[in-house]
Amino acid sequence: MIGQSIIRQDYLEILQNWQNKPVIKVITGLRRSGKSTLLELFIKHLKSNNISDKRIIHINLELLENEHLLNYRTLHDEILQRCQAGEKYFVFIDEIQNVPDFQKAVDSLYVRDNIDLYITGSNAFLLKGNLATLLSGRFVEIPVLPLSFAEFYSVYQRDNKSPERLFADYLHQGSMPALIHFEQDDITIRDYLMGIVNTVLLKDVMARLNLSSAAMLETITSYLFDNISNLTNPTKIANTLQSLGTKTNAKTVADYIQGLADAYIFYPAQRYDIRGKKILKQQRKYYAADMGMRRIFLTSKGIRDEGRLLENIIYLELLRRYKKVYIGQTQYGEVDFVVDTGEELLYFQVALSVKDPTTLQRELSSLQAISDNYPKYILSMDDSREISHNGIKQIYALDWLLKR
Repeated sequence: MIGQSIIRQDYLEILQNWQNKPVIKVITGLRRSGKSTLLELFIKHLKSNNISDKRIIHINLELLENEHLLNYRTLHDEILQRCQAGEKYFVFIDEIQNVPDFQKAVDSLYVRDNIDLYITGSNAFLLKGNLATLLSGRFVEIPVLPLSFAEFYSVYQRDNKSPERLFADYLHQGSMPALIHFEQDDITIRDYLMGIVNTVLLKDVMARLNLSSAAMLETITSYLFDNISNLTNPTKIANTLQSLGTKTNAKTVADYIQGLADAYIFYPAQRYDIRGKKILKQQRKYYAADMGMRRIFLTSKGIRDEGRLLENIIYLELLRRYKKVYIGQTQYGEVDFVVDTGEELLYFQVALSVKDPTTLQRELSSLQAISDNYPKYILSMDDSREISHNGIKQIYALDWLLKR
């Protein structure tokens, strides 16, 4: 498997669709989730369409040789010096958040007709504050997640493993793209993932928010990994930390959680009142960006909870496909996910198995209580053909993930 690359076609097509459109393309996501590789694939696409090398400017601000460009004016002037009048240039800037006041350079580059601008960032902070205010309506965010199961399967199916075995591997080693270049060795994978996590916690959370306690951050990170798919209450976490001798409060805990979400190591899911058709601002659930990272943070006892792991994977896949994903709330109970496509709502229940009639009826009842006629689904690991329960479709989760 070493040396093989993944053509992330869905993301590549998104960039192609936005090519030459008068907006800044902001590519966001967890460190090492594939943002830079995606730019390289897109640059290859441009070259295959007769865009010359001199019209492509690619600057990675994590490389030491570009350290002098970590000043917004120097960065701006360097790019303009390489752009000649009368020609169209494609400008790619990796990890733009490393430049203080970068939005000043971005704004000035954006307004020039001969520049098509693409930037990447590993922290949602870059889409807040000054950038959001200054460039409101002038940028489009393209979120990049680690490998989907379909992408993972497309690489490893050559090992002649069953989809079920590959899904078990996917949950175990995780979905970070670079792992396809490693042998499937637990120690090597663990060291690689720990390096990413440490970088995220130190550079994208602590340094960005000026947090003071690495121990508290690690504790909260472990808590969120251990509680994927559960409602998260900062007050409860703060009380637990206080009982262990750590001085803190709910607001501080909430700030740490927000920092982790801004670094894309966790994704928050808000609750949605299905009857009232409105988003609820109470507690959220948090889902992990990568199952491999979760495994290295938890003890062996806490790693395996296949129902919650499946729910996490389904949530991430819904984010890839639809972006707006919520936790459904009805007067009769919870619906795992509500998707707003912009044209209709989609409802999903996720269960490890619904072979037991009682379990099946429980999953169906929450969906049956919804009075509208939008599509409703049950996704489970029961390997069977698609079944309809009076219009509610029961689908084998791996078929759904593989888009079969």
